[in-house]
Amino acid sequence: MQATHLLSVGAELGEGPVWIDGALWFVDIKGRRIYRQVPITGALDQWDAPEFIGWILPATKGDLIAGLQSGPHRFSPESGIFTRIAEIDPDLPANRLNDAAIHPSGRLYFGTMDNDEAMASGRVFLLDGGAVRATGIDPCVITNGPAIAPAGDRLYHVDTLARRVSIHPIDAVGNVGAGATFLHFTGDEGHPDGAICDAEGGVWIAFYGGGAARRYDTDGHMTDEIIFPVSNVTKVALGGSDGRTAYATTARQGLSADALAAQPLAGDVFTFPVKIPGMPVTRANS
Repeated sequence: MQATHLLSVGAELGEGPVWIDGALWFVDIKGRRIYRQVPITGALDQWDAPEFIGWILPATKGDLIAGLQSGPHRFSPESGIFTRIAEIDPDLPANRLNDAAIHPSGRLYFGTMDNDEAMASGRVFLLDGGAVRATGIDPCVITNGPAIAPAGDRLYHVDTLARRVSIHPIDAVGNVGAGATFLHFTGDEGHPDGAICDAEGGVWIAFYGGGAARRYDTDGHMTDEIIFPVSNVTKVALGGSDGRTAYATTARQGLSADALAAQPLAGDVFTFPVKIPGMPVTRANS
């Protein structure tokens, strides 16, 4: 299946699409910008962020939570104000937050990475009730996902440069156990990037440099492949009125002048239909 072009934004590093209350939210990490697109009206709203921003997610205590470079912040769309919840890695100024997911309990798991993509300083953290603690997942250069299974008992962690997806158990209080390899890519698929789970526990993975998004069942078998007219696909969200519309962000980052000329839609948002719906996004408990 071919993805369909939806929005022209030309993001340097589009990421973090999520369906919240009838609207598609996403960010441009390197452009330091938050977007909200309302399909029913066609409106596309934008806010500038004070730092690199990896994601935007809903919260139970009002407003949204934004993954800024220095740590998670509360964000008010009405005022445009960001208020820090916690500081992450103050001793690693090149690090930034990269991707995140909310557990059915409201716990928010997020990862960090070296913005220079060189040091294995990326870790996965847990934000729970306003407090942050590190998980036991091994550090890597670029963390992606995590994706959370519908039952909340499994977490999928993407080590992008190692091209490996690991699966970890989650206990009743949010602790993450030792991982086992779920998928390991060694061909020309590209690098696994953002990941999410659908209502049946299938895992959608975007492939940076691979020009595709692919779904894998719980046994790791590919069930669906969506081809894009751009090479850098970063993450998929499932939304729409019935949860069966997929939205995907892409990136211009790293493309040569010739590649950009050949891919004029790089950095835009795309869409495609899916058979298995996504899960409604739980609000973070912080």
